[in-house]
Amino acid sequence: MLKKKSLFSLLLSIVIILMFILFVKENSKNPMEDILDSPQMEMPTKSDESLDIDLHSSNAVLVNLDENKILLDKNSEEVIYPASLTKIMTVLVAIENIPELNEKVFLPQSIFADLYKKNASMAGFLANEEVTAKDLLYGSMLPSGAEASIGLANFVAGSERKFVKLMNDKAQQLGMKDTHFTNATGLHHHDHYTSVKDISILLQYALTNNTFRDVYTAQRYSTSPTNLHPEGITFTNRMFKNISSSDLPKGKIIGGKTGYTEKAGLCLASLAVINEQEYILVTVGAEGDHHTEQFNITDAFSVYSGL
Repeated sequence: MLKKKSLFSLLLSIVIILMFILFVKENSKNPMEDILDSPQMEMPTKSDESLDIDLHSSNAVLVNLDENKILLDKNSEEVIYPASLTKIMTVLVAIENIPELNEKVFLPQSIFADLYKKNASMAGFLANEEVTAKDLLYGSMLPSGAEASIGLANFVAGSERKFVKLMNDKAQQLGMKDTHFTNATGLHHHDHYTSVKDISILLQYALTNNTFRDVYTAQRYSTSPTNLHPEGITFTNRMFKNISSSDLPKGKIIGGKTGYTEKAGLCLASLAVINEQEYILVTVGAEGDHHTEQFNITDAFSVYSGL
């Protein structure tokens, strides 16, 4: 009888231990599982009435945000180089990981030399300058400052490499299946790619964040005084800088992020309000450069005017 009780107690102990192990396993959190299991963006569906417009851009997608419908699709899932459209993700990830945007960020000399060497676009901050995280957001988005993007990356994650992991995790979470980032600036790299459809998914999500929307739709912004710019710096959004008026026949362009590299061509991700509905248009691959007609912007006016 004693042996039976001992055996029963042993079996009961084993069952309890196994149940405890299963409980711990089921309730333990793995960050990667959170990313994979998190809900993705609701993908827009193609409209029965698509626009047929001759574009300079090789790839384009137009989405009606209110109806969640794709109205124009030109090679939207083809893999392309995003150039500075990358900074849409950079700014979003920074916003989601910086709880206090008035925190000061130090910009060391070490981040500037490589950017100057690669002729990256700069916002105008200087080595050893101390600026707010908020100012870096606007510096990254409006004048497309690479030093602002690297400053945000280092502040959030300790290095650009670690920050890029956050960018790729976010892309995976949003269902950006044709996207892979290798840097926070959009400087050309053969393994740094996306599609205009993926950028539209990213922008659709990002615009639900009020801070991002404020940055993205700003035409001008003046930074706080710093140790090296006592009067601050005033930025102008590059898209608005290249148009005399954002007015359209039935509405207005209210935000945008430009991009350009030799491989990517002229790029633009823009936001417009037409007949009181919001639209985003993402285009890449237009011929030209900073010194020619801005065919990315020409395409945007053609598309929005055709609605």
